[in-house]
Amino acid sequence: MIRKNDVYKIGTVGKAHGLKGEVTIHIDDDVFDRTETEYLILEIDGILVPFFMEEYRFKTDETVLMKFEGIDSQERARQLTGTEVFFPRNEAVDDNDGELSYAQLTGFTVINSADGKAVGEIAYIDEQTANIMFELTDGTLLPAAEELIDDINIEQRTITLRIADGLL
Repeated sequence: MIRKNDVYKIGTVGKAHGLKGEVTIHIDDDVFDRTETEYLILEIDGILVPFFMEEYRFKTDETVLMKFEGIDSQERARQLTGTEVFFPRNEAVDDNDGELSYAQLTGFTVINSADGKAVGEIAYIDEQTANIMFELTDGTLLPAAEELIDDINIEQRTITLRIADGLL
């Protein structure tokens, strides 16, 4: 069974494309540039399910046209619309020389470097502007600038961050 901690979200399935089961996937991460895998994971009715890829191609920098094995009709492809798409954490780290993308930090616990205490868990990373922000599960926003990150512990799934006084 695939656990939520073993994956990170890279995008969402858009609408069906064509008649042979292709779908559009709107991606938030550059995982296709950094590593290769034979499958992606989709959340179907709350269960993480691997879907093996037959082929894919980029439509734009943020949109991929994807053909999954076993999805051979427009009707089957439509059933996937709106489904969240995940990538296995272990494959992304191993093939990327241990470096993480911001998206892979989702689910990590933020530790305040000033006192060593846990602040919260990263629910979302906002990369829409030049100022990247970590959004914690309680809604708190923290700047995610590289110069503020003191440590990232992949095994413990923690990130130690220098947090300015008054942000908490």
